[in-house]
Amino acid sequence: MGKDVIIACDFPNKEKVMEFLDKFKEEKPYVKIGMELFYGAGPEIVREIKKRGHKIFLDLKLHDIPNTVKSAMKVLSNLDVDMCNLHAGGGSKMMQAAIEGLTREDGTRPMLIAVTQLTSTSQELMENDLLIKEPIDKVVMHYAKTAADSGLDGVVCSPLEAEKVHSVCGNGFVTVTPGIRFADGEVGDQVRITTPEKAKEIGSDYIVVGRPITAAEDPVAAYRRCVKEFVG
Repeated sequence: MGKDVIIACDFPNKEKVMEFLDKFKEEKPYVKIGMELFYGAGPEIVREIKKRGHKIFLDLKLHDIPNTVKSAMKVLSNLDVDMCNLHAGGGSKMMQAAIEGLTREDGTRPMLIAVTQLTSTSQELMENDLLIKEPIDKVVMHYAKTAADSGLDGVVCSPLEAEKVHSVCGNGFVTVTPGIRFADGEVGDQVRITTPEKAKEIGSDYIVVGRPITAAEDPVAAYRRCVKEFVG
């Protein structure tokens, strides 16, 4: 499995994201379309970016009753995205229903990954707000194992947890890791973070990078730096 850098295109509208993607004359980066852009520009933005030749991770984090998630995934599978996700907290029945909805008539489907705990979640927040008293590492691994047992392809997790996820779920189970910052960059609002180079060392399969690229003075140079540090 090849490693890749996914750019989080967290822009409010079509104009902003297209202006950003126009900067890339040589590369066609893998891009993440999240809630802000999807809700602001609608499903058509997925089709347009796909036509440009980009792979797409559609980051909508579905979490609902199994039948609703199954129906929603059936719609998303028609957008021809490469990866989509849901919250592992919805449980195994919901995750299994999602795979059913995502699988097309010819048996193909996008990669499906589960969010374990958000990278903004700390042990203190988890205990005080969610009333989950177990260590966050144990919770993440349990969610990951449940996702693997439900037939999912991988998880979104902190890069600091990627190696452990592979030890629990196998090397073929994909780790997609946000919380990436350059060693000389701003930390921002995420708690469990690391650098692209360190993420490579500890076993991330994909890294998701937002502001260190999108807010950079030279986004293309920042992207190339990420690729060099993470992919080599």
